[in-house]
Amino acid sequence: MRIALIGYGKMGKMIEEIALERGHEIVLKIHIDNTEEFTQEAVSKADVAIEFTGPDSAFENVKKCLDSGVPTVSGSTGWNTKLADIKAYCIQKNGSFLHTSNFSIGVNIFFELNKLLAKLMNAHPDYEVTLKEIHHTAKLDAPSGTAVTLGEQILSNLTRKKTWVNRDAEKSDELAIISERIDPAPGTHYVKYLSEIDDIEIIHTAHSRKGFALGAVLAAEYIADKKGVFTMQEVLGL
Repeated sequence: MRIALIGYGKMGKMIEEIALERGHEIVLKIHIDNTEEFTQEAVSKADVAIEFTGPDSAFENVKKCLDSGVPTVSGSTGWNTKLADIKAYCIQKNGSFLHTSNFSIGVNIFFELNKLLAKLMNAHPDYEVTLKEIHHTAKLDAPSGTAVTLGEQILSNLTRKKTWVNRDAEKSDELAIISERIDPAPGTHYVKYLSEIDDIEIIHTAHSRKGFALGAVLAAEYIADKKGVFTMQEVLGL
């Protein structure tokens, strides 16, 4: 499989390493110093594009890949308000697109546990829930995309919570998401339910970027010959 890497930072380099190990070929690497090479013609030489850039450029980057007729996987976070638009554009173009806030196999299993736990705790209002995420200081967005996904999953299943806030909760219907930036932490997420009697806590701790990179390559392999909008749940059979 021929892969175009849109974004060639630490994550892009790790994706390249995993992709080569799995027998794929990197035919395009776009980074901050060669953006002039990011053309539809160049992208169209790939079987699939993997985009890891930032919230300010993700929408246009993905759009250009879809315009090139190339299935596109995106792991950029912080652009949730435009996701519905790009998914609709993908369908309009009869393309293939997958976005997730976290490609890690472990995190996606953690997402399923989080949803199940929130459903179970919905009948137990004596438990207060909090969410905390810790990342390295180079991470620009807060809360993390993974924490936002966890928070939205809780809001969908825990009726006593109506909105999430990136601070301590001041109202009973607020879900607190606390963000800490500490080096060299690659990423830890905590979901904790507290009561006077006991606490219940689930934790995911990433040890390196390798899990995220592997998941991105698996996603690329999955959508390369498909049409439509997909999720990591489908890739992993969850």
